[in-house]
Amino acid sequence: MKPLPEEDPGNPDHRSPARYLLWLLRVQWRTASAGAALGVLWMLGFVMVPGVLGLAIDAMTRRDAGVLAAWSGVLVAIGALQAAAGGARHRFAVVNWLAGAYRTIQLVTRHATRLGATLRKRMSAGEVVSIGMSDVDAIGDVLDIVSRGSGAVVAIVAVAAILLTISPPLGLIVLVGVPLVLVLAAPLLRPLRVREEEHRARVGDLNTRATDLVAGLRVLRGVGGEELFADRYTAESARVRAAGVAAARADSRLSGAEVLLPGLLIALVTWVGARFAVQGTISAGRLVSFYGYAIFLVTPLQTLGEAAGKIARGLVAAERVVRLLDIVPERPAGDRTAPSGGVLTDVDSGLVVHPGRVTAIAAARPRDARAIADRLGGHAPGRVDFAGVPLDRLGDLRERVVVAVNEDRLFAGTLTETLTPARGPVDLEPALWAASATDIVAASGPDAPVAEAGREFSGGQQQRLRLARALAADPEVLVLVEPTSAVDAHTEARIADRLPQARAGRTTVVCTTSPLMLDRAAHVAFVLDGRVVAEGAHRDLLATDPRYAATVTRTDPNTPPPAADDAGGEGGGLDVRGSGVAP
Repeated sequence: MKPLPEEDPGNPDHRSPARYLLWLLRVQWRTASAGAALGVLWMLGFVMVPGVLGLAIDAMTRRDAGVLAAWSGVLVAIGALQAAAGGARHRFAVVNWLAGAYRTIQLVTRHATRLGATLRKRMSAGEVVSIGMSDVDAIGDVLDIVSRGSGAVVAIVAVAAILLTISPPLGLIVLVGVPLVLVLAAPLLRPLRVREEEHRARVGDLNTRATDLVAGLRVLRGVGGEELFADRYTAESARVRAAGVAAARADSRLSGAEVLLPGLLIALVTWVGARFAVQGTISAGRLVSFYGYAIFLVTPLQTLGEAAGKIARGLVAAERVVRLLDIVPERPAGDRTAPSGGVLTDVDSGLVVHPGRVTAIAAARPRDARAIADRLGGHAPGRVDFAGVPLDRLGDLRERVVVAVNEDRLFAGTLTETLTPARGPVDLEPALWAASATDIVAASGPDAPVAEAGREFSGGQQQRLRLARALAADPEVLVLVEPTSAVDAHTEARIADRLPQARAGRTTVVCTTSPLMLDRAAHVAFVLDGRVVAEGAHRDLLATDPRYAATVTRTDPNTPPPAADDAGGEGGGLDVRGSGVAP
């Protein structure tokens, strides 16, 4: 079987939840068809057992040992075939589940990266988290039930055909009774879907509140708001629990119907069959077969009920996925190109970035520098020109301009894989040297596994590895937001010295108020109230502009110090230089 996840998840049909689920079945048609075929073979094994058992009993009543031995051998063969088919069916069902879940996660992740800042405006973080945590499970369940559901449908048809052949009245009871059972159970599906939708929405809201709490934990502690928000989270959790209980209640009704309605049908078939046996219309072996078929019908009918419930939940989950995939980026793909080595201009702030050198942005309020960085990368609206071409018209913007911030994360995999740019393998040594991260790779090994978000590394090590990854991408324009806020002074000095060498001939913008980084920059732009108010070399600005000096040296009590992005440095302490960026 093919390894998972797929290299290319494909282009989904997201016109409706049902179309999305059908698209998943189409793109996985090989494993889905194999699972369905094995499910049919597995269920048909159950169908054959009562008939063969009845023939064996009839042979026993006739005291025909040879025929009895033959039918006994057939039963053993059916059991062996059924066991093999059942094991293979389960394997394909698991593969279908995993493939559908992985493919959905890939599609959601890919589209989320395309949306950028648009996603936060259109969908909460909690909703996105819910897709990865619970919705993919429900979507996988739909693909998993295909194999057993297909077998259940074929098995019911086969039992009805057998009963029609042996006893037309019993066959008619099954043919009429099965659709009647499904019709009676159908009204229970809508309440289940409604309750599931409400529960999913509540879970998404709760996840959003949880992510907001984690992101603002420091602020809450600072203002003493922990208890207030804890109470709100408790109340929201209670609402989620109530919605979950309501969904479970609807699910329990459907589960009860799955047992009760088929049970009534089975009781009817058994009663009619027993009357025929008493009347001598059928033999004792046939009666055993009828009873076996009646008991067996519980399994396919319950499977159909289970399939109905899983499809209802899958449609709810797919609706959330479709809603995310329907979001269109606010910045449409451009249709123009700009010549290499052009000037990058942020009209809103008056910043002019000349090509081939390191330009530093020092802002009295760090959020102003961050806003400029977002505009330069096309992640926020603004008037930005690249070589005379409006930034929102560039078709290759993402390949030419890269913005690296401290919120970026290291991905799971080997250390080499997480540092390798998307375009393919490159020599990582120059980037590691410039980011002063060679020692990290040497200590861990290039093939060392990296946990999600690089949790095994300290804050300073993570920052250096993120910087190395950005440098390895080698874009035409690289915008770095506080790349040294979590490292010690000695490491920062090495990075400051090596960065211009590593980016020689390329355009680099560094948003920072670190004196070490500013001193090594070829040009410094001082930003006050969102506008560039002074430019020049770091030492010249220190001598001539007291506002700049106060911002960099923290000597002016009226200038609030910027909040650090990363509270943990190499030793896990606070960044006393205060060169972080406020979110």
